[in-house]
Amino acid sequence: MTGKNYIGSSLSAMGRTTYKTFNPQLNLENPTTFTEATAEEINEAVQLASSAYKVFGTMSGAIKALFLNTIADEILALGDTLIETFCSESGLPEGRAIGERGRTLGQLRSFAELIEEGSWVEASIDTADPSRTPLPKPDLRKMMIPLGPVVVFGASNFPLAYSTAGGDTAAALAAGCPVIVKSHPMHSGTGELIASAIIKAAIATAMPNGVFSNLNSRGIEVGQQLVNHPGVKAVGFTGSIRGGRALFDLAAKREEPIPVFAEMGSINPVVILPKALQNKGESLARTYANSITLGTGQFCTNPGLLLGIKNEALTGFISDLAHEIVKIEPSCMLHPNIVGAYESNKQKVVAQPGLTVVANYEMAVQANYARQVVTTVEGKTFLENSTLHQEVFGPFSMVVQCDDADQLENIISKLEGQLTGTLIADAGEAKEYPELIKALQNRVGRIIFNGVPTGVEVCASMVHGGPYPASTDSRFTAVGINSIKRWVRPFSYQDWPNELLPDELKNENPLGISRWLNNKQTNSKI
Repeated sequence: MTGKNYIGSSLSAMGRTTYKTFNPQLNLENPTTFTEATAEEINEAVQLASSAYKVFGTMSGAIKALFLNTIADEILALGDTLIETFCSESGLPEGRAIGERGRTLGQLRSFAELIEEGSWVEASIDTADPSRTPLPKPDLRKMMIPLGPVVVFGASNFPLAYSTAGGDTAAALAAGCPVIVKSHPMHSGTGELIASAIIKAAIATAMPNGVFSNLNSRGIEVGQQLVNHPGVKAVGFTGSIRGGRALFDLAAKREEPIPVFAEMGSINPVVILPKALQNKGESLARTYANSITLGTGQFCTNPGLLLGIKNEALTGFISDLAHEIVKIEPSCMLHPNIVGAYESNKQKVVAQPGLTVVANYEMAVQANYARQVVTTVEGKTFLENSTLHQEVFGPFSMVVQCDDADQLENIISKLEGQLTGTLIADAGEAKEYPELIKALQNRVGRIIFNGVPTGVEVCASMVHGGPYPASTDSRFTAVGINSIKRWVRPFSYQDWPNELLPDELKNENPLGISRWLNNKQTNSKI
């Protein structure tokens, strides 16, 4: 570990601004000193990425797949050093570190499989018809091409799976976009180790220098300079609404505006219908106590809002949830700053009129450990106070007691966009609430039936996104192979000579991919 920046394949530390990461379990700084990237280093990284794009953007899927698989191999070769560094910078347990590493490797390999097969480019061919009247029909061929250099912001709550070689980076590299990572200051050591693995893989597979860079930063200046750089063509971000919106606005004000694909958190409403509460309220309380406190509540899919219709069963559920959640031992948060934000946001919500705290872990805890809290409020009060609608990042949840189904539906329709919504229903009960389900569908990117929102499966059918502010563009997912679509744009060739076309669009279909040919899906040659 050097504490330096990777500018392409070169290590560099020209700046004077330094910082250290923090071990929240031990409540002390880690030993390595990291050097923040300078304006000169930022410019060099972007220039290298722009040059690399000219080569990397036209490489075959098979060659890029080899690169991604080699990255996965090199990450695995880091062994215990990576796991130990992850834990020392996050306060998260070893099992979480191993799980995130496995998820990171799985994402890289799934993208490698996707691009090696090749059909993901959505090739479409409409052949010419010179005899058509009154005007001849031209030959048109379309496919997806990469946008160019992408900046990825590492996420605070996922040091591996959503950071240096996480989903955004894997998808952008698979698309043919060089990546510059703005490493998260809370886990810069983990980021440097992963960056070293990516650089080793790039050299081993003869990738152009600049296909990847990793830049350190203590504050927001490095990220701002990257988003403003004219050589950057897109941004990926996972984090707070405040941070994501600031980057989105910055990118929109550029002379050439660029897309910012930001996933910005959620309170993930859970609707518990009356019969389900009556028949399994006690077991639901145990299930949701565990979900609320999982990972110290530091997931963007944490169930921060539980909604039910007032009756004895809901009253019993609130009591059971309060009883169950205080039996769970508190755990460590990612950083003192995260703990501070949790306490501040929690107190802001708890201070609102009409809110009742029904569970608050009151025993002594270690430094940087979070006390879980459950609150409750009347539906009318919730509707009238937008402060109650905001995310409290951590082990916090609110139960809203609605007067009836109409008020419940009204509350759902008034919520901001969310990543997930959950419906808990007894057998046959859900069909009694079609309008409520429709209202929930209109506010979320993924709807769960009789489960918990925590846990995001990495697969082609997953949608991890949703209406703003859950994400900046609800048409895309940040998880799974379809997230590659964020980093590409459609491009057409008209009346182009066959020998000059990319292989994906040539008459002979040398890659054997599935294509749309005159409005029919086929693997055939022309």
